[in-house]
Amino acid sequence: MIKKFFGAAIIVFVTTQAIFAQDSTKSLTFSGSVDGYYRYNFSAAPNTTNNKTSFTNSQSAFALGMATLRADATALSGKVTATADLGFGTRAEEFSYYESASKSTLAMVKQLYITYALSNNVKITAGKFATHVGYEVMDAPLNRNYSMSYMFTNGPFTHTGVKMDVTAGPVGFMVGVANFIDQTTSTTSTKTLIAQFSGGSKNGKFKAYLNYAGYFGSKTGANPTRIEDNNGNVTSALKSLSQLDLVLNATVTDKFGIGFNATMQDRKQIDGSPSPSGSWKGFALYLNADPTAAVGLTLRSELISDSKVVYYGTKNIFANTLSLNYKVGPFTLIPEIRVESAQSEIFTKSDGTGSKSTATALLAAVYKF
Repeated sequence: MIKKFFGAAIIVFVTTQAIFAQDSTKSLTFSGSVDGYYRYNFSAAPNTTNNKTSFTNSQSAFALGMATLRADATALSGKVTATADLGFGTRAEEFSYYESASKSTLAMVKQLYITYALSNNVKITAGKFATHVGYEVMDAPLNRNYSMSYMFTNGPFTHTGVKMDVTAGPVGFMVGVANFIDQTTSTTSTKTLIAQFSGGSKNGKFKAYLNYAGYFGSKTGANPTRIEDNNGNVTSALKSLSQLDLVLNATVTDKFGIGFNATMQDRKQIDGSPSPSGSWKGFALYLNADPTAAVGLTLRSELISDSKVVYYGTKNIFANTLSLNYKVGPFTLIPEIRVESAQSEIFTKSDGTGSKSTATALLAAVYKF
């Protein structure tokens, strides 16, 4: 089945390349963004940041986020589309951490895919694309909080493979198969199953997404599911990983909206692995207020539960992030305050001792073109 999917994708690609030159309906558009920030944690010890989530891993310093360049092409009156989405900077490197580790030029490829519409309701997409899992996304201009959630950080970022989307009014379904999670160039034969069911109200004010991503059957916990210490001792070897994720969006008024994200990730180790099998859960509530066209406020309250300490090193984490978005045309300034607490001392104090809580201030600038 997998070979048939990829065989069909190659045929579509070759055929569309021949047709593009004769198509008078083709179009090409360019877009992109740049972002950067200053972050200060109020209790970090020297050479520490107290940052446990993606990207904002700096302390008392100005830092670059990511520059993106995206090209979207269409042909045959939209029947065929292609996207090349490149990223440069810290964010892009962390998205493509497998490729960054090997210094591959593929680390700058955030997305690269072709979509072919079999009908108005059925589309096939092949290539590398951003994950469907979670409330937050990779690009800074599309998130109202600049710092990322724990759920986004510890879920998938991208998938490289083939997927099919089917829609019928407000209801949709997606299913696909991809390389191992986040791998552009696969280093293992283990494949990832991805799926999504979506629905909502006819007026678009309520939307719901049930998402899945997971893999099975790694009998030895082979790379990249196998983790060893400096002495070659196996510390973790996952046999399977499954993540079920729910996203809800509700527009209450033209000035207030609510978002909700719940996720559960189940992790099973191979027999003999010293790390425990188990699951962690996450819940996040997003309260979005827009008193004016230029000013927006978002409060993200996130709870992580890891009762068997299978992943986070603590049984629970509670993080609250308040972000203000001040918009001037395509430019957005984001002052942000983040306060976090945990059941265990996973943070540090300025004297180097452990702490169960920490607070961070951040100022980000985002420009979209």
